[in-house]
Amino acid sequence: MCTANMDNLKQKMAEYTGKVDKALAKFPERKNLSHNRLYTPLDIEGLDYEKDLGFPGQYPFTRGVQPTMYRGRFWTMRMYAGFSTAEESNKRYRYLLESGGTGLSCAFDLPTQIGYDSDDPISEGEVGKVGVAIDSLADMEILFDSIDLGKVSTSMTINAPASVLLAMYIAVAEKQGVSPDKLNGTIQNDILKEYAARGTYIFPPKPSMRLITNIFEYCSKNVPNWNTISISGYHIREAGSTASQEIAFTIADGIAYVDAAIKAGLNVDDFAGRLSFFWNAHNNVLEEVAKFRASRRVWAKVMKERFGATNPKSWMLRVHTQTAGSMLTAQQPDNNIVRVALQTAAAVLGGTQSLHTNSKDEALALPTEDSVRIALRTQQIVAYESGLADVVDPLAGSYYIEALTNQIEKEAWEYISKIDDIGGAVVAIEQGYIQREIQESAYKWQMEVENKQRVIVGVNQFQVEEKPVEGLLRVDASVGELQKKKLADLRARRDNAAVQAALTKLEAGCKDENTNLMPLIVDAVKTYATLGEICGVMRKVFGEYEAHVSL
Repeated sequence: MCTANMDNLKQKMAEYTGKVDKALAKFPERKNLSHNRLYTPLDIEGLDYEKDLGFPGQYPFTRGVQPTMYRGRFWTMRMYAGFSTAEESNKRYRYLLESGGTGLSCAFDLPTQIGYDSDDPISEGEVGKVGVAIDSLADMEILFDSIDLGKVSTSMTINAPASVLLAMYIAVAEKQGVSPDKLNGTIQNDILKEYAARGTYIFPPKPSMRLITNIFEYCSKNVPNWNTISISGYHIREAGSTASQEIAFTIADGIAYVDAAIKAGLNVDDFAGRLSFFWNAHNNVLEEVAKFRASRRVWAKVMKERFGATNPKSWMLRVHTQTAGSMLTAQQPDNNIVRVALQTAAAVLGGTQSLHTNSKDEALALPTEDSVRIALRTQQIVAYESGLADVVDPLAGSYYIEALTNQIEKEAWEYISKIDDIGGAVVAIEQGYIQREIQESAYKWQMEVENKQRVIVGVNQFQVEEKPVEGLLRVDASVGELQKKKLADLRARRDNAAVQAALTKLEAGCKDENTNLMPLIVDAVKTYATLGEICGVMRKVFGEYEAHVSL
């Protein structure tokens, strides 16, 4: 806009403000509104289309990572599932695929997430509760029975023992006749987020980072289509961060992973194209759209300008999204269908590559089949009926969206700069900086809810008397006993000498920092060494991480 037109607009804005003052005398505005009342070209002065926006599929990828986005292919519709035994979860996976799902997303129980077998005393009472129990390759074979791993894309939400679960997946595929180079999917494999926001860590940071870079190297040579990490802002947001903090802290973690891989001798363009991210789709639709757009721009600049990556694929921030579990309410759970629909719209307008939609009853229990189907149908309705997927980045050019994208990017860079000054993400986590920032934001949010400055429908306003919800899915305690029996049978029939030999080699490899552990873990898995046995060897050599930061 030329100077004369800009000056004229400023004059018109002053006139508008005068009229607003009169309106406010009659109709005072709601309190706690954090953004401007109105956005105009004045709010995006200096916006350079080519430099700041560009075209979809081109640097800086603000408008999306693919030239045509959903006009040629919809996002992958994943449904996060896994509970009880491998047999039960296999039935749910096949049901989801038959219902139109286009990818799987595996939830593992807590013992699996922290590297313990189901018969370990520490696992008592937790087996199969928040995900499926996977103790060995035998369970993984059942989990994917009659599912062609050469045709389905699988995401696994697993972090500390990600190397072991990936090894099991590779071994199952080989038994199906599918070679590793034909596999598509993602392991979360993001340990820094666990230290900062979630807690399912096992080993200290140094050996954990070694395992991650070992996976980068192994997959670049053997499983080239696999996304070797899903750098996760989802759990950071679930812990209470703001949108800006979500992308800033997550991208800071990404910088730490890239740094570690380069220090381990990897070329950035050999692995960066397989890095992926995991965002939360929260309730504020337009803020979420701006967050997605800003995150792509920040990562593109980090990879090109900071790390000197030359392959355009290394500049792309590809993202899986899950709707916000923390925004679901136990009160009036049917309202969650509406929340998830809005969050789905935000993710699609923001340009996600895959999406999991939560079910309406997840604030109460594991989702039933009916609830899961509604959640999947939500994605399908948005894809086929809403028109939101018909145009690439349809909100681009909105004064509000562009101003908000710029604001979130600016705030993210400020956090990243602060973390750099501290010494990087690992040091910032060890010093408790990231944890404190998240906790302060979570506290502020909760106080706004308590004071009714922030309305949560059905929780602090618009309440009704409700009967207890019926028909919830519960996991019976007998699952733990069943898994114990399966483990006893496995240990009785496997070649225990081969197991011990493989574990001995793994232990020696752990002690040699120059050894890539992935081939040794794959070999151990194939002997039917259990998850607990493999992680136990690594615990013995690496030790366990103990959080002792004063928050």
